[in-house]
Amino acid sequence: MFMRTQRLFLRPTWAEDWADILSAVSEPTVARNLTLPWPCGEAEARGFAKQAQNPVFPHFLITRPLGGDGVETVGCVGFAQGPLGQTEFDCWVARPHWGQGIASEAARGVLQIARMLGHRRLIAKVFTDNPASGRVLRKLGFRPTGRRVLALSAARGGVVPAAELALDLAADGDGMMQYAA
Repeated sequence: MFMRTQRLFLRPTWAEDWADILSAVSEPTVARNLTLPWPCGEAEARGFAKQAQNPVFPHFLITRPLGGDGVETVGCVGFAQGPLGQTEFDCWVARPHWGQGIASEAARGVLQIARMLGHRRLIAKVFTDNPASGRVLRKLGFRPTGRRVLALSAARGGVVPAAELALDLAADGDGMMQYAA
């Protein structure tokens, strides 16, 4: 499955993407907010890049065209089935691309896919000391559930307090995502 947004191209990860993924997640400010194994080395990055694509819970490499035939990897976005059967949303962006609206743009594209796949509710967890990710999620329509959870951050060496947010998917007149009360 592929998705084109205004500035980005979202596509499945391929085995040869491992080096770009490793480069992005090796930045400590990125790694501390991920659940990937840490330290993340070549074997872990190769394993992440080769993950099988689930058609109901897809994940995407976020790339940006550079002009000509070049592209750069800027992050990942997608869904996973949570331990209680819920659909969990996750997104990360490499440090050099923070503050450019990439997470919001990529997430908007993936939220359209979620609706097309029939997902009705998405859950996201954000570490309580990561307010930027919380702002992105709220801008997309995610709302706090009031639940505080512990989420693994291997780069921090254990579990870290996180807030749970949820998005109920509904379509308004122009097909954009909105929070359904």
